[in-house]
Amino acid sequence: MKAVICHEFGPIEALVVEEVPDATVRPRRVVVDVHACAASFPDALIVQGLYQHKPPFPFSPGAELSGVVREVGEGVTDLKVGDRVIANTGYGSLAEQVAVPAHLCVKIPDTVDHVHASAFLSAYGTSYHALFNRGQLQPGETLLVLGAAGGVGLAAVELGVVHGATVIAAAGSDKKLDLCRRYGATSTINYSTEDIKERVKELTNGKGADVVYDAIGGQYSEPALRATAWGGRFLVVGFAAGYVPKVPLNLALLKGCSIVGVFWGAHVSAEPELHQANLGELTRLWGEGKLNPHVSAVYPLEESVQAILDVANRKAMGRVVVAFDR
Repeated sequence: MKAVICHEFGPIEALVVEEVPDATVRPRRVVVDVHACAASFPDALIVQGLYQHKPPFPFSPGAELSGVVREVGEGVTDLKVGDRVIANTGYGSLAEQVAVPAHLCVKIPDTVDHVHASAFLSAYGTSYHALFNRGQLQPGETLLVLGAAGGVGLAAVELGVVHGATVIAAAGSDKKLDLCRRYGATSTINYSTEDIKERVKELTNGKGADVVYDAIGGQYSEPALRATAWGGRFLVVGFAAGYVPKVPLNLALLKGCSIVGVFWGAHVSAEPELHQANLGELTRLWGEGKLNPHVSAVYPLEESVQAILDVANRKAMGRVVVAFDR
């Protein structure tokens, strides 16, 4: 089979497509024929050695797949050959076949295409956990989303709208903000030309945002924290801007606000029952047509490097997906 291979930590451009042995089934696992794999920001970090988890070499990047079960291992009772599934594997999914722990697989209906299915699980899972488990977002509250046109950001916009929040989307270009408005954002901020703090104050009559969803970090975190309302919740989701900011902690005191960490991957293993409940609600909303993953570009396996670069360079709107020729 073909797979994208990382032989050593280095630039994304050093990834190669190679022939490797087929995946083999093991107890409590299934082998999945991968039909699509969504590129993500952690893919860019993991191949450069910048992610908290460092797989042994050689490995394939790619955390999120959609495909069809090819083979079922001993002890697996709830999946069968031919089932259509999505899964978040952490890494390894930019390959034609992957051996996946059965408990990570989520069945999907025949009506959902694999490209959009691959773009669903981590973006919506992260944002649902952030907004409702960690941020306790309530109907009628104001939600500010930084990086609102990215994969997790656009999912946060959509989930906020579905649950009755007033959503302010912040992104770095008017084109990205147009997409956010199509997904229901009430107001927008172009943080390449506008001051986040002052614009949020203007939009909320001086109150500030009840919940701030920060997937960007860098220079944008402090002004967003300053734009948080009294008693608000500032959600630390990621650092796509490239560095972890240092913020003055006295702001949390002065605003009576909470700075809340969001680590979806750890949540999945630490709180499996809550994760399953979240998945149940997400798949319900998805099945009712209330959630619609946005895929801005689709690449073949041979152009996987470009897919990851699109995400790393913040050129993507929504998700970028690698589709396999099946």
